[in-house]
This record gives sequence, C-alpha cells and structure tokens, in this order.
Amino acid sequence: MVFTFNLGFPRMGANRELKRLVENFWSGKIDENTLLIDTKNLREEHWLLQKNAGLDHIPSNDFSFYDQVVDHSYAFGVIPARYKNLNPGLETYFAMCRGLQKPGVDVAACEMKKWFDTNYHYIVPEFEPNQQFTLNSTKVIDEYKEAKALGIQTHPVILGPISYLMLGKPTKDAPQGFKPIQLLNRLLPLYEELLSKLVDAGVTWIQIDEPCLVLDLPSTIKNEYASAYSVLTKVSPQLKILIATYFERIGTNLDFIIDTPINAIHIDLIRAPDQLEPILKRLPAKVSLSLGLVNGRNIWKTNLEVAIVEAQKAIDALGSERVFIAPSCSLLHTPHSIQSEKKIDSEILNWLSFAVEKIKEIVIISKALNNGAQSVRKELEANRKSIQSHRNSARTQNPIVQQKMKALTPDMFRRKLPFRERQVKQRKKLNLPLFPTTTIGSLPQTKEVRAVRAKLKKGEINQTQYDDFIKKEIEKYVHFQEEIGIDVLVHGEFERNDMVEFFGENLQGYVFSGNGWVQSYGSRCTKPPIIFGDISRPNPMTVEIIKYAQSLTDKPMKGMLTGPITMLQWSFVRDDQPRKDTAFQLALAIREEVHDLEAAGISVIQIDEPAIREGLPLRKEDWSTYLNWAVDAFLLSSTGVDCSTQIHTHMCYSDFNDIIEAIQRMDADVITIENSRSDLKLLNAFEEHEYTAEIGPGLYDIHSPRIPTIEELKARLHAILKYIPKNLVWANPDCGLKTRGWPEVEAALKNMTDVAKEFRAIDANC
Repeated sequence: MVFTFNLGFPRMGANRELKRLVENFWSGKIDENTLLIDTKNLREEHWLLQKNAGLDHIPSNDFSFYDQVVDHSYAFGVIPARYKNLNPGLETYFAMCRGLQKPGVDVAACEMKKWFDTNYHYIVPEFEPNQQFTLNSTKVIDEYKEAKALGIQTHPVILGPISYLMLGKPTKDAPQGFKPIQLLNRLLPLYEELLSKLVDAGVTWIQIDEPCLVLDLPSTIKNEYASAYSVLTKVSPQLKILIATYFERIGTNLDFIIDTPINAIHIDLIRAPDQLEPILKRLPAKVSLSLGLVNGRNIWKTNLEVAIVEAQKAIDALGSERVFIAPSCSLLHTPHSIQSEKKIDSEILNWLSFAVEKIKEIVIISKALNNGAQSVRKELEANRKSIQSHRNSARTQNPIVQQKMKALTPDMFRRKLPFRERQVKQRKKLNLPLFPTTTIGSLPQTKEVRAVRAKLKKGEINQTQYDDFIKKEIEKYVHFQEEIGIDVLVHGEFERNDMVEFFGENLQGYVFSGNGWVQSYGSRCTKPPIIFGDISRPNPMTVEIIKYAQSLTDKPMKGMLTGPITMLQWSFVRDDQPRKDTAFQLALAIREEVHDLEAAGISVIQIDEPAIREGLPLRKEDWSTYLNWAVDAFLLSSTGVDCSTQIHTHMCYSDFNDIIEAIQRMDADVITIENSRSDLKLLNAFEEHEYTAEIGPGLYDIHSPRIPTIEELKARLHAILKYIPKNLVWANPDCGLKTRGWPEVEAALKNMTDVAKEFRAIDANC
C-alpha cells in the first residue's frame, strides 16, 4: 500500500496564536513558562489534526519560535561570539534573530535572507574556520517525545548537513577562501550523535531536508554528499532516512545521493513534473519515492484525477509499498484552513485548498490508490466539479484587459531619455541636497491605527470618520519628517493594511481571504491576496491621499506603489495562464496609476520591487527567460512618465551580483536596497558593474528593534562611500517602518538625518 507523508505544517496556528504568544513574550506580557506551555499546546493541536485526518507520516520539529534554520544553528552551537555573554536560552536565541539592546548590551541581529525563491526569510548561519559544534539544544528530541506521549509516532525534520553549511556564510574575520562546507567533517559527528539520541527515543524515520540539491552545484560536492550520507545511514539499522528536495528539479544532482544507502527521496512534482520518469528509471531497488503531488505553495485545489494518474506511474514502476503521497514542500507556505473563511464568495472558495484541506487531498489520493477510486467516489466527484467550475468560469476573463495586452508596443517598455539626461532635469526640478534623506514608505502602524481600521471593517465608524483619522495621522507625521530634516517625504501608508493587499483590494481580478495568513519571518505574517482572473484598475488607487499629503508640504512627497513582480510574487497566483501574462496585466494597471499620480503633480514615484530577485528561478539556465519578462513588466509599469519625474524602486535582501544587469535594465532613477545586515557585501555588485544611477543602501536594520547610534551610522555611510560616489548616495533605512514602534523610529530617523547633515557640512567645507 502507498503511504501518506507530510513535510511540514504551518506553525502559526489557525488564528496566528504563535504570533501573539511570541510578541507578548517580547513585550513582557507573558513569561517564558507561559510561552513554552502554550506553544506546546499549539504543537499538540497540529499533530492531532494531522493524525485525525489519516496521515501516516506526521512531521515533528517543523515548529519554530522564529525560523527553522536559526533553530538548527542554536541546536548545533553555531552562536556568533557577540552573543556569548548573553543569558543562554531564549535571550540568546532571540538576540540572534532580532538583536538586543538593554543596559550594558547592544548586539545586532544575524543576517536574514530569503528562503530560496519564497517570501519566507531565514537567519543566515555564521561559521568560523575553527568552528566548534556542540549539541546545544534537545528541541528536536523533546518535540518528538511530546508527540509520542500523545500516541503519535512522528518523523523529526532536520536540515541536512550539506544544505546547512551551504546556506551559511563565513564570519567577517574568516580568511579569504574559507568556505563553510570545509567544516563538514567537524559537523558530521554531531549529526551522528543527534541521530543516535533520536533512535534511543524511538524514532524510526527521519526527514533530512537537502533543498540545495535543486541548485546548480559543482560536481566536486558529490564527495561531500557521499561522505555525509555514508556516515549518517550507518547510525542505526532501525533508522530510515528520507532526503527531501523541493522547489525545483533535482536533475543530475541525483548522482550525488543515488548510491548512498538512504531509504527514500522526496521530489517536487509541482515545480518539476517532468522529473518523475527519469528518476523512476534510476531509483535503486530498496529506495522509496515520496511524490510531491499537492502544491505546498499555492492555494488552488489539486486535480485529484491527474495526481492519481501520476502516482500510478510510480506504483507501476516501484510497487505501492515504495511510494509516498505528499505535498510538494512543507505546508509552511500556505494558510492554515479555509474553514474560517467568510469573505470569499462561495464559487471561488470552492476552488481553494489551504493546508488542512491539502492534507485531506493527500489522504484521498492514497485511499483511491490503495482501495480503488470507488472508495472515495464522492470526494473525487466533488473535486472534479470544482476543477471544472474553475476552468470554465467567465469570471477569470476580461475582454478589455485582453485587448490592452494585444495593443502593447515597444515604446511602452523604455524611458524617453537615458538616465544622465533625466538626472539633470530631475535635479533642477527637485533641488535636493547631497545625501538626500528619505524613508522606504511605510511608517509605524500603531495599535490605534489598526484599531480604527478594525472599527471601519466592523461598521462601528463610517468611511468619512476613517478618512479624517488617516488624514490627521498623515499631517502629524509629515510635520515630523519636516522637523527632523527628511528631504523626500512619505505619507506613511496609514490607510494600507499591506503593501500588496491594499492594491489588490483596488484591482479587479483579486479576491481576499479573511484569515489566510502565511509566515514571512519571525512573528511577521502576510495575508497574500488571491489572483483568480484578469487584472484591471477600475479607479485611481492612491492619487487623492498622495495629493493631500503633498498639499501639507513644499518638499517632494513620494507616490508609493507596489511593483508588478512583487504583486505577483506575494500573491497566490492563478495557475491557468503564464505568470508573465499576469505580470503584464498588473504592470498595465500600475502604469495607469503612475500616469495619474504624475498628472496630479507628484514628481517622485516609488514602484517597489522587493521580490524581483525572489522570483529568480533556482536553475541558472532558466534565469534569462524570467528576467526578460520580469524587467519588462517593471518597465511597462514605470516608463510612461516625463523625464523630470523621478522613478524610485526598492529591493529586499538579494544577491545583486546575480541580477545586476537586469537591475540596470530596469532603468530606475533611484534604487534603495536592504543592506544593513549584509556587511555591505551587496554593494560589491554595484561597484564592480559600475552602476550609474542613484542608490540608497539601507543605513540601518528595521527588522530589529534596536536603535542605531550616530557613530555606527557614520561608520556605515563612510563605508558606503568606498563603493558608491557621493553624488549618487541616498540616506535611508533598509526597509519600510510599518512593524516598528514610534519611539525607536523617531530616534533612529533623527540620528540618520543628523548624520546626513554632518556629511553635507563636511563636504561643503572641503
């Protein structure tokens, strides 16, 4: 018989219980004991839910207070020296994630990066050449025992040694040429020790995630994989090891593990359906195959009939006892359940499947394979009707949008003049000083702001009362920005719940969940809107509020928009047309908004694209196709303006060397980047490729509550000037300030503007 297997479950809870618990702990509202007890209850709830659904293989250690990679670092004693004097346990753990400021202590957080091509972020491990590994935590064992006490035999999930080392970075003082993979032989004995302890606790299966197996890897890494898994498979004959890959095809990297005595491999058949047959031909006789047939990264129902046909191919080749049915990846990337959804109309809701429902789909597929389709006849018929309803619905098509797509011309993808000529016109118009200061867009969304928005949604206040409140907030903080000397102002985005959701709510072709939250990092969750049909803009979305903000000041006020690729990446996207087509539809809608903002007198317009690097395919051979249409989408959204209108964009954590030519082709006048946690290494790309437009490398980290000192801001700006000419440098935080509190924001921005003023004065006296 085939078995069901889950790679991971969303950890936040049906109503974001984990978010509230962690944030209450940070703010001192609950103590550590309460945090531990309540999160234990949450884990138990999730295990029982999966057991009751009928899953055979249920994961443990997929829970985390912040991120599974930092859990791994803490567990293996990979704790940077700057945290060594902190209290062991949660103080050290959360300091690695968020930094820590208290009397006598001021430490910055570890670097944070995107997890492959998702919007999830992980904390980057830092390795010393003489790194000493120790088993510093029993979390993975403890959580296995918790589930076992409930009568649930789980398979613990850990990050594999090769991927763990490859996802890390050397410490600042490491000698040139040192690579963390060189530490493998030091690390493996700790893996052996951990696996031995798990076996002693009763573990029979373990899931070892090796997501780096889907990347372009040098052939030399084969020896490391062979070495690692030859060692780990010898820990105990009672322990079975499944290596999990996801997000792409494993391809020729299968060679790295095919000859090791592992027990099973998981492959992603949503992102890479064509890999099934080649792998079936090569799989050793004693190795099982886990089929990722249910999409772990999108929210549309699985076509169960198609999935069953694919699974049958594996059964025919391997036998049913060697086949697992699974999601494509961990369900961490999907919302909890549709059960609480009240906002989505019944037709579209019938097309959707969140994590709880995806587990049910996995079980239905296995029952059909084990017991025949008749055993789940009603479920399959209901699924067939949902798929047909989605496929045939007239709501997904808009003839006007289709006509606009056919009318695209080459001139709509380029600015009228090159950057240097535009720069002259913009400087004359804007009259900005050296080292102009700005923020990325959002200002703190206080409890009061959120409470007033909630009252509007509940009908306790009307739209006029809400608008009046928002205008007062804007006025207050426009004056604050003027007082501290910000040069290009923002209105604060107080009216926006989320940088993607807000625009989606004002576009046709979107629908919104009420509780479809997905973890982005730590306690930060997003509620991705759902693109179900053709995109169009029925009315201006931001013009009136930006006009109002501009009326309060003589300084430039930025129009703030979210770019088409970020709208695409941070939404759940329709799967019935190419992503390129959806991106271009989004770009046309944003282009219309840009035109209306300019017509309203707004001379600086920011089109955020923090997710453009995130969307880059994991295999280099696929890059050019994506980058061509992704950059074209940005150009389509941004090029319809006069040359004196300054176009900004913003990008999040990115390895810019990978895409610097594409960034140059975007032809933005100013780019601001998240840079503060990267030790300035991101700027190498801009220097090496002689990037000529203006750039604002983030001066301080907004994902941490600590306030940067004037001294460190000065040191960082000095360092930036080693890479970027002074006449191109902007001073700004590294991201939006929505999640921060006003006291820290006021202090940090005041320090930032004071530093910019000091650098101007120094330059004037030279």
